[in-house]
Amino acid sequence: MKNFKLVLIWVLLLVMMVGTSSASAQGDVPDEIKTAIRNGSSNDLARYFNNTVEIGLDGEKSSYSKTQAEFVLKNFFSKNAPVGFEFDHQGSSNQGQRYAIGTYNSKAGPYRVFVVVKQANGSYLIDTIDFTKK
Repeated sequence: MKNFKLVLIWVLLLVMMVGTSSASAQGDVPDEIKTAIRNGSSNDLARYFNNTVEIGLDGEKSSYSKTQAEFVLKNFFSKNAPVGFEFDHQGSSNQGQRYAIGTYNSKAGPYRVFVVVKQANGSYLIDTIDFTKK
């Protein structure tokens, strides 16, 4: 009985380890980014900005510093207050970039959102974020 319990514990630990590694191998964008967009929080989103961030708003794209990008999105969120947000699709490239495509619902109408994150200093940071009115 004692050996059975030890084997059961090892099997459970192995299952948990395999489940954890397969979840991170899927190439998902961190949930904190989704939460920040859903809440319309440029401050929380800025925590995940790379040194420079490309922001697209209805086809107009520009590169910004972290601080500038936070102000640009703060202005966007104030004009387009969130009603809801979900990622519709997530994936990763062969080069290790992760991306997500989602729908941002605002009081002004829905937007298609495209987010690209790249690994920098051991964590995934936003390299590109694009909002396009549907």
